[in-house]
Amino acid sequence: MRELKLDLGEYGQVSAVLQLPASATALLALAHGAGTDMRHASIQSLADGLAAAGIGTLRYNFPYKEHGRGRPDSPAVTGAAVRAACAAAAEAARGLPLFAGGRSFGGRMTSLAASEAPLPGVRGIVFFAFPLHPAGAPATKRAEHLAQVSMPTLFLQGPRDELATPTLLEPIVSQLPNATLHWVEAADHSFKVLKRSGRTDADVMNEIVETTAAFMRANS
Repeated sequence: MRELKLDLGEYGQVSAVLQLPASATALLALAHGAGTDMRHASIQSLADGLAAAGIGTLRYNFPYKEHGRGRPDSPAVTGAAVRAACAAAAEAARGLPLFAGGRSFGGRMTSLAASEAPLPGVRGIVFFAFPLHPAGAPATKRAEHLAQVSMPTLFLQGPRDELATPTLLEPIVSQLPNATLHWVEAADHSFKVLKRSGRTDADVMNEIVETTAAFMRANS
């Protein structure tokens, strides 16, 4: 793993970590969720799982987490971070297919940036639990920008996700060009499963990694 600094211009610098296995077949610019940062156990576990499957990651912080602030940055700031991360990943990829995405908030900020202007070199976006609405407040406004995202997208979602009611999410994804929705059986927004499901965290991670790898192969 290699520690990096990303220059966001007027928004300063943020930290990043490049995890690029020797056998890498693709590289993913990976953003964290709203309440975590790039070193959170959930992001580290995801990066490790992807690395084992030959997918490299460039994890990075948004400025509010870099500086210990609680309130998420504006779309202008998160967009600058997404673009800086994608540029750094492209430089590190050495010809590898490049993808972008993130956990929850990070995935949404990636697609929001892509809806405003193309992300150079990025072949697709992976959403690790797209946050369609706040818990207990079903709505679809957060998905309005997705119609302006032209590249292929993969939605990895749990049917028990309280931030993406299946009955609302399925019709939205079905209307998007080049979009794939994959339900991770018995999972919630954090991809946790109930013991009675008979599934383990390892089962879930394997499913997420295998589905992501298949998406990347199909779009490389």
